[in-house]
Amino acid sequence: MKKYIIIVWVALSLLSCSKKEENKAPQAKKGFELSNTMLKSITLAKVEKRYIEDGYNFYGKISADKNSYIDVYPLVGGNVMSVNVELGDYVKKGQILATIRSTELAEVQKDVSDAKTDLVVAQNNVRVAKEMYEGKLNTERDVLEAKSQLQKAQDQMQRANAVSTVYNVKRGNIYSVVAPISGYIVQKNINKDMQLRADRSDNIFDVANTSNVWAIMNVNESDIDKINLGMKAEVSTLSYPDKIFYGKIDKIFKIIDPQTNAMQARVVLDNTNGLLIPDSKATIKVSKSENSTALTVPSKAVIFDDNRSFVVIYKSRADLKVKEIKVMKQAGDTTYVSEGLEEGEEVITNNQLLIYRSLNN
Repeated sequence: MKKYIIIVWVALSLLSCSKKEENKAPQAKKGFELSNTMLKSITLAKVEKRYIEDGYNFYGKISADKNSYIDVYPLVGGNVMSVNVELGDYVKKGQILATIRSTELAEVQKDVSDAKTDLVVAQNNVRVAKEMYEGKLNTERDVLEAKSQLQKAQDQMQRANAVSTVYNVKRGNIYSVVAPISGYIVQKNINKDMQLRADRSDNIFDVANTSNVWAIMNVNESDIDKINLGMKAEVSTLSYPDKIFYGKIDKIFKIIDPQTNAMQARVVLDNTNGLLIPDSKATIKVSKSENSTALTVPSKAVIFDDNRSFVVIYKSRADLKVKEIKVMKQAGDTTYVSEGLEEGEEVITNNQLLIYRSLNN
């Protein structure tokens, strides 16, 4: 009986172990998945279809808009009493830049005074001539002559006032140099106590309105056929290398400088923020579109490995795939792809090399 009980117990134990082994499910192997930290650090870009563009880089400089660049000359000679602005200052239209004490203004004031006197005399002569004519003491011709002298006096008064206005005569023999436009003082050739000659031919200030500026680019003879009016332009400067200013070529100067063997082209740029400084060096990238299209990705998304090009496709943190692509051409920040991608897919553009290595491992 004991032997039978032992045999039954062994059989039940074996049956229980067998069921436990059957109920134990095989554990699935977990695939690669982005951690929370890595997920926050990546950036994505969509695969887009665009017209193929050709891009070229040129060097040049920023220049003030010559249509809003005015030389300021003194209309009189004399002693400089004060200079109220410095190079680089911003001034408003009509603001007094400097004051000059000038004896020439005395002549202007004398002309105004004489014209006023002559006008009063002429007006009185007309009045007397009319009264005498009414009293039969003179002829109509005398009245007409008096009126003619009055007209001359009025014309002389207008001329004297016009000259006084041009010279901005306000008080004594002080002449005020005022800003003709709002802008920056970009040149200054005057100092306090300087003696200005009446026949001086040099300007004393240059005022430039820099709300719009020009990017003047130098185009070598071999590159002239690459540019056209209306081409899009991206301008960067040494002062702000990470900032791009956008414009278009609006003028091509069809003259080659014999010293540089280069032709110049102009790009007009908005400068309301004042970041573009005249005479600073600039790099100008211009581009034009072709008639054909291709899929594009940011150039920084492309991984070059073993003489082949790859990108990392992102669908979810656990669904990532490495795809080999055929690069058609690269134009700056944009890479044109002929094979390997579909429009609308998302590629990783930051830290993709780490993910690429992890997926391959």
